[in-house]
Amino acid sequence: MMPSPADLSYFAEVATTLNVSRAAERLGISQPSLSLAMQRLEDSVGVGLLVRSKRGVTLTPAGKQLPA
Repeated sequence: MMPSPADLSYFAEVATTLNVSRAAERLGISQPSLSLAMQRLEDSVGVGLLVRSKRGVTLTPAGKQLPA
């Protein structure tokens, strides 16, 4: 399954801010919606892209290779 263009643009914002809540605010969507989109993107590419923590997110090696 191909990733949606929206999910890829959402990923780009998360990769830039390294914070899902801040990215959601900047994108004008809810944090749960953005988290679901990131999970959907990871499922579609078949690999984890983000490591989530209370302090934000970091990119996995695969996440660093995905064009943001």
